[in-house]
Amino acid sequence: MKKLVSILLMAAMAGSMLVGCGTKGNATDWEYIKNKNEMVVGITLYEPMNYYDENGKLIGFDTEFAEAVSDIVGVPIKFQEIEWDQKEVELKSKKIDCIWNGLTVTEDRKANMAFSKSYVVNEQVVVINKANQDKFTSLEDMDGINVCAESGSAGESAIEADPHLSTGNYLGCSAQKDALLEVKAGTCDAAVLDSTLAKAVINEDTDYSDLLILYGASLQSEEYAIGFRLEDTETVAKINAAIDELVANGKLAELGEKYGVDVIK
Repeated sequence: MKKLVSILLMAAMAGSMLVGCGTKGNATDWEYIKNKNEMVVGITLYEPMNYYDENGKLIGFDTEFAEAVSDIVGVPIKFQEIEWDQKEVELKSKKIDCIWNGLTVTEDRKANMAFSKSYVVNEQVVVINKANQDKFTSLEDMDGINVCAESGSAGESAIEADPHLSTGNYLGCSAQKDALLEVKAGTCDAAVLDSTLAKAVINEDTDYSDLLILYGASLQSEEYAIGFRLEDTETVAKINAAIDELVANGKLAELGEKYGVDVIK
């Protein structure tokens, strides 16, 4: 009898443990984020979205945007630098909780992540050296050239989709600024990247003053949104409500004006 009671008690305890584990395993992403009291935001250093100022402080449109949303939803933000071409892997493995770094919404990405509502309008632009401005005036002039973009970026997709740029020799770079350096050094004839970054860093008083945006080359327009784990509807709903609040009180427009970003009204 004692042996039977012991077996029954052990079975009951095992069942309780399984129920407990099941409850924990079924926690939503939002509950997971709230319980650890931290939302890990995956970024790359990308001006004007996320970058360091002269004092080593992380600033930028997406940086301040994320911090403003954090204040509304009541969960602290932790920014984590990632390799852009590994962003989906980092998200799925829970090394980060979202991608908030000028992330372009595409149909391919929709198959791998859930998106917040879009908040910025962007486009892909072609950047060349000023020394070649008479040589390259449109995409039709760019058959067979050496062209580069950040690996895994919308710029890379734009190159693959264009009938002229796609005929050239392609170089994948670890960051958009690295692509600019390739053009600056002459190892690539052109780079394709986000207009938000290009407009922010290509000026007469920067290290990229010898480069220019080729406005005669028209590429795809796009929108930025925040990427979350697939099926994470609860976190997306919380963040969307916070975005609506920041649009309504004018904070998002204020940040757009501060950083020269075209905010969706």
